[in-house]
Amino acid sequence: MQKQFEKRLRLNNQIKDPQIQVIDADGKQLGIMPTYQALGLAAERGLDLVEVGPSAKPPIAKIMDFGKYMYQKEKKERESKSSKSDVHEVKTVKIGFKTEAHDLGVRQGQAEKFLNKGHRVRVELTLRGREKMMAAIGMQKLDAFIKTITEPFVLDEPIKRFPGGLGALLRPDTKAKK
Repeated sequence: MQKQFEKRLRLNNQIKDPQIQVIDADGKQLGIMPTYQALGLAAERGLDLVEVGPSAKPPIAKIMDFGKYMYQKEKKERESKSSKSDVHEVKTVKIGFKTEAHDLGVRQGQAEKFLNKGHRVRVELTLRGREKMMAAIGMQKLDAFIKTITEPFVLDEPIKRFPGGLGALLRPDTKAKK
């Protein structure tokens, strides 16, 4: 997996400006000083000098533990990725043109379970062969199936035709549950 290009922060001896504005590890302003003096201060405390504002005049550098800073940053990114993955999951329930009542009941139960868990549900009615010529009847069947779902939902995308048949997208209605 290739990491996205990220602008790297300059630290310690990579900072080439002769004068920099320094911020302490506690966030206290230490003022403008020569780079070598700021590097000495950082080395004294066993920390790194990291350039956080390279576009400012003079550039702003902070004395901090760079390894700890990068770890905290990666940890926040991981947490935000894990919380986003659950929100946009779309589950699919497929039914056919000739699907019988019991099987429709099973599919209805699946759709209700998915909606109850907070997932969006795509309901697809597949049309094969000559069934494609009877899309109007298929639309009625799909609409009737959607009306049998008892779990509260909102129709995100109305019934649309796609090359394999018909489909609609449902999402759980959070207002109705409260």
